[in-house]
Amino acid sequence: MWRDYSAGYIKNNRSSGLSIMIAAFISALLLSLLCGLFYNAWKYEVERIKLTQGSWQSRLVGTFDLQDMEAIRNFADVKSVVVNDEAADGHETVLDIYFDDYGTVLEDTPRIAEMAGVLPEAVTYNYELLAMYLIRSPQDMAPRLLFPMFIIIMIMTSFSLIVIIHNSFAVSMNARIHQFGIFSSIGATPKQIRTCLLQEAAVLCTMPIILGNLLGVAISMGLLQMINALLGSRVAGRHEAVFGYHPLVLALTLLVTIITIWISAWLPARTLSKLAPLEAIKNTGEFQLKRRRNSPVLSLLFGVEGELAGNALKAQRKALRTASLSLILSFMAFTVMECFFTISGINTRETYFDKYQDVWDIMITIKDTDVDSFTETEKIQALPGVRSATVYQKAMASTTITEDEMSDEMKSFGDFSHASGDEAVQTAAGWKVSAPMIILDDSSFTAYCEQIGITPRLDGTVIRNQIRDVTNPDFRHPQYMPYVKGESAASLIRHSGEEGTAVEIPVLSYTDQVPALREEYATINYYELVHFLPVSLWNEIKGQIAGSEDDSYICVLGNENAALEELNVLQAEIDQMITGSYAAESENRIQKKEANDRQIQGMMAIFGGFCVLLAIIGIGNVFSNTLGFVRQRKREFSRYMSVGLTPEEIKKMFCIEALVIAGRPVILTIPLAGITAGYMLKISYLELETFLAEAPLVPIAIFMLAILGAVALAYYLGWRNVCTINLAEALRDDTMM
Repeated sequence: MWRDYSAGYIKNNRSSGLSIMIAAFISALLLSLLCGLFYNAWKYEVERIKLTQGSWQSRLVGTFDLQDMEAIRNFADVKSVVVNDEAADGHETVLDIYFDDYGTVLEDTPRIAEMAGVLPEAVTYNYELLAMYLIRSPQDMAPRLLFPMFIIIMIMTSFSLIVIIHNSFAVSMNARIHQFGIFSSIGATPKQIRTCLLQEAAVLCTMPIILGNLLGVAISMGLLQMINALLGSRVAGRHEAVFGYHPLVLALTLLVTIITIWISAWLPARTLSKLAPLEAIKNTGEFQLKRRRNSPVLSLLFGVEGELAGNALKAQRKALRTASLSLILSFMAFTVMECFFTISGINTRETYFDKYQDVWDIMITIKDTDVDSFTETEKIQALPGVRSATVYQKAMASTTITEDEMSDEMKSFGDFSHASGDEAVQTAAGWKVSAPMIILDDSSFTAYCEQIGITPRLDGTVIRNQIRDVTNPDFRHPQYMPYVKGESAASLIRHSGEEGTAVEIPVLSYTDQVPALREEYATINYYELVHFLPVSLWNEIKGQIAGSEDDSYICVLGNENAALEELNVLQAEIDQMITGSYAAESENRIQKKEANDRQIQGMMAIFGGFCVLLAIIGIGNVFSNTLGFVRQRKREFSRYMSVGLTPEEIKKMFCIEALVIAGRPVILTIPLAGITAGYMLKISYLELETFLAEAPLVPIAIFMLAILGAVALAYYLGWRNVCTINLAEALRDDTMM
């Protein structure tokens, strides 16, 4: 009997069933998408760890003979043992151990170490890889947040979806309180009523769950392909992601979806089955206001229809709570995201790409090579299409600035009183500060001397005599002043961090001009006194100072307004010239800008996608209410029509409700987004006019119109159902529909 009743109800109340199916479909889609994205993020991280650190699970360092290695290989659960020559240091051997069962790694490795006579301090675990399989050690202090983050997101998502689907089921079930009261009065038990409602939920939700899961898998695959297309493998440290989907992921997704929907259906079914028969029979199924309140703004703008719409929205406040919150959060998140990426893009462009546009086109890092041992400098400088090519190396040193050497401008803002202990150390002779040295090839140093207007010499240094006003935090518009008086003919340099013998270097000039290099000076430590010197001089003093970095750099400036194709050809020529003799990495300016743009687009696509999904949750809740509210509010509409309210006036009332639901996120978000954007402009010291010239008004307007259009569509469908209402039929209390 119950099966026939449920089948008849579903057949004759398609709009109510459709709202439940939409809610179930959205829930299955979101859960499937989250599980698919998380699995592929986990898979990508495992691949990255294996590529960068290796796929070993534990590592032993010591002295091993063939017998020890054979014993380790024969240990239970050990898959293989590999000698790692690259990680070996000195005379000790490094063994990488691979296990069949990751769960035994932390238990078996100490036993293996004891058997091989290895001290516990010489045992290393691949904690990052083990954490990806939920294997944690008390010695691993790193947070490893991927799994906890996923679990938190899944719990929050499931809870949110329970609220949404619960509301959809509640709308449908509460519309039949009167009917179930009659059934209860003639002998139907609470268990029978719950079973009836749950079997209806199972019939309505089975197909949406399957379709939602399949579409979620397809969307996660599409998002992964989009990320690959935007970022590719050209981003440093990134490899191309390959989509994967394990059967256990499908099982987990289905399980979580079914549990979520079952809880959503069980909650209102349990409440409904506990109602007393008389209480259920008296229920009219209408939304009720606990207390009538005026809506002065809506009344002023729209008259009587505005007042009625305001009361209706207040009566539906609980049912529409999820929609309101989701739409507000989605629009707020989308607006703030667009403002953030716009400001970030302006900052990156102004402080990096525009700043160094005429400084470099191709940058090469020569690994483990000193500038004085690089022999291809002249060949690179002679290549066609090269305006300039500077080979240089960096070294750290320190120097002492006395009270007499400080400039008057430096003293005016408190000399070193604002410096931290790491930036300047007071000694008996003065203030010890960092003196970074930029070691240029001789021809580039000669060109630099000509640039600043001094006679080129290779036996001295040029000092950057600039310091910014440290009392002014505006990094975008810094105010510079002379650091020292510039009267000393020599500079005393010591190895950084040591009090050894100082090396006296002749000073050729004090200047505020710097060579055309992709370098920033005194941006973190404002008190650095930068020295530029030729490689010839460095060869004479490096034995006393040392402190140079391992790598050298080549900064190449191509033809003016060179296109990407031209830079690619030039980069290939330089790579071919040095690859055989040196280990090097190269990049060009245009490619780097494109890669940066792709990264930003990828992040915006991901964050924007989640904003859209959040909006879909809210819109789904609106559809659930509008498709099911005809039966829920039928007596309300009938009373309005019985006292003379026309269909056009009811239509206007619906339009006002839709406008309020869609407009509330905009009204609440714009002031908050404006305050947030203003704060971001303040901390980035960006002018309002610059931001407004590139403000993301178009995407924000499109997102806003999409929300408005979706809500309008939901209310249009509800209005279309209201148009068919029968006044006499709707006012009957005991109608069995």
